Amino acid sequence: MGRLTGKVAVITGATSGIGLRTAEIFVAEGAKIVIAGRRVADGEALAKKLGANCVFRQTDVTLEEQMRALIALAVEKFGRLDCLFNNAGGPAQTGGIEGLEVARFDAAMATLVRSVLLGMKHAAPYMKKQGSGSIINNGSIAGRLAGFSSSVVYGAAKAAVIHLTKCVAMELGESGIRVNSISPGAIATGIFGKALGLSVEAAEKTPDVMREVYKTAQPIPRAGLPEDIAQAAVFLASDESGFINGHDLVVDGAITGGRNWTQQQQGYVALRKAFDQGR
Repeated sequence: MGRLTGKVAVITGATSGIGLRTAEIFVAEGAKIVIAGRRVADGEALAKKLGANCVFRQTDVTLEEQMRALIALAVEKFGRLDCLFNNAGGPAQTGGIEGLEVARFDAAMATLVRSVLLGMKHAAPYMKKQGSGSIINNGSIAGRLAGFSSSVVYGAAKAAVIHLTKCVAMELGESGIRVNSISPGAIATGIFGKALGLSVEAAEKTPDVMREVYKTAQPIPRAGLPEDIAQAAVFLASDESGFINGHDLVVDGAITGGRNWTQQQQGYVALRKAFDQGR
């Protein structure tokens, strides 16, 4: 405890999933936070639960004035800004390239990429004045490799986030500001249900199903949890990561590492059997 004592952070998309758990752990580690989300009741309930060190502001992260106001609120309320976690996101249209709708593409890019750009744009002046800060952007393994999302748009957007992170890191690093991304693997949250068209309420009830579905997807025999990403965010927000900049931290239980050992060995056995039968 206390790894973030004295630090002030803004966390977007904090009313559910990864953002919610990150907010809880940041406060437990001593941070003062401003959390953002679209659902007022959920945001206010979380702020009440976390106490005086947490303030909620309803925010549409795709709108520049609202993002500007969100960042300014942290400084007005707590006097500084040490960390921004651009976590807000959502699903994008699924299906092949021929069926994509331009309006839905633009909306997804606004939520997944423009919001990250706006957060960095408006956090940078405050952090430059301090000469320090940590910006964390939520990427995805779908932005690193094809085939890890049901949406080609989502994958493309997350690839943009990862590269945008590196580009801005090269600029802001000269001012003492670190800019990194986290690329989660199969994390049990409601985003999968939302991608399949479930209502927000129904989607938020699906993480237990996801834990079961993804428990064998990677060598570590369980699905990823929001806490896994939250703890990575704590590390990147803390002084422990003071020389890490422009890095995409993959937290995926090695799902992108290659074929699982058991799967590979089973294939080897099957191949030997095929050889024996062919003699």
